[in-house]
Amino acid sequence: MLHSIPLVHVWRGDFLESQHRGHAVICNLDGEIVEAWGNAEHVILPRSSCKILQALPLVTSGAANAFGLTSRQLALSCASHQGDEIHSGLVRTWLQNLGKSDDDFRCGTQWPRDIAASNDLVKRDKSPCRYHNNCSGKHCGFLTLSRHLGAGPDYHLVDHPVQIAVRDAFEEITGETSPGYGIDGCSAPNWACTMTGLARAMARCSGDGSDTISAAAALLRDAMIAHPELVAGETRACTELMRAAPGIALKTGAEAMFIAIIPGQNLGISVKIEDGGTRASEAVITALLIRFGVLDAAHPAALKRLGPIHNWDGLETGRISVALN
Repeated sequence: MLHSIPLVHVWRGDFLESQHRGHAVICNLDGEIVEAWGNAEHVILPRSSCKILQALPLVTSGAANAFGLTSRQLALSCASHQGDEIHSGLVRTWLQNLGKSDDDFRCGTQWPRDIAASNDLVKRDKSPCRYHNNCSGKHCGFLTLSRHLGAGPDYHLVDHPVQIAVRDAFEEITGETSPGYGIDGCSAPNWACTMTGLARAMARCSGDGSDTISAAAALLRDAMIAHPELVAGETRACTELMRAAPGIALKTGAEAMFIAIIPGQNLGISVKIEDGGTRASEAVITALLIRFGVLDAAHPAALKRLGPIHNWDGLETGRISVALN
């Protein structure tokens, strides 16, 4: 990745054992870069970090109002959940309300990441369903929008009205014409943008909603903040850090993407780690939340991602540090 810089250092004793290179950008509500590390114009696939942007047409189209979606459903539409019953149960209810079934999903089956839910399937000799997929909340949103638009069943295809609406909203809020897309793990298109474009979009999500798309973004953001347990799940970085930093919206994405929305300061953050290492993206986003005074460095959720490393016997063997000079 052109012009990436070392952002995360992993120490064992006095030895630098590993490091992670990457990019980070912070934008304000006017779309201006406040701070940046690495290449602010590097083009990335945001992956699941941009689910709030993919959910925008669900709100701007009037579909969310028409179907009476709750804040819990809106939060789930932005989630990468772990298939706990709190997630999959809400998805099943949403499907039932739409008159749809698991077969209407186009996201594929996935074993729950939640250990208890996964063990329960094994004990009952059951196979996972599509509603266990970590993206099934987003796909409920897609199904809702597709029905509202009177469109066909293959809502995941790039030329389907749902995905055209997603692309249009994505380009509007990032302020960029996307150079293309990749197919995500859930089979939906994932539109590319620059690091700055993603941070700019998240900054627009931080405002009070002075226009239609910003108002929709604020509604989705507030739903995420109100229901951190739905955005990811227990033990997960998004959920734990949102609880530790009330009022902040966070979302991780595959290949070490991470975004933050800081409404009180009207800031948006995008982070990308070059090697795809999740421990590094979690460390950088944690350090940035501390930097802007919204997370206590001594909070257990912060120390878990940015602090001492312990071995199985509880001995401190090293530390993770982030370089934001």
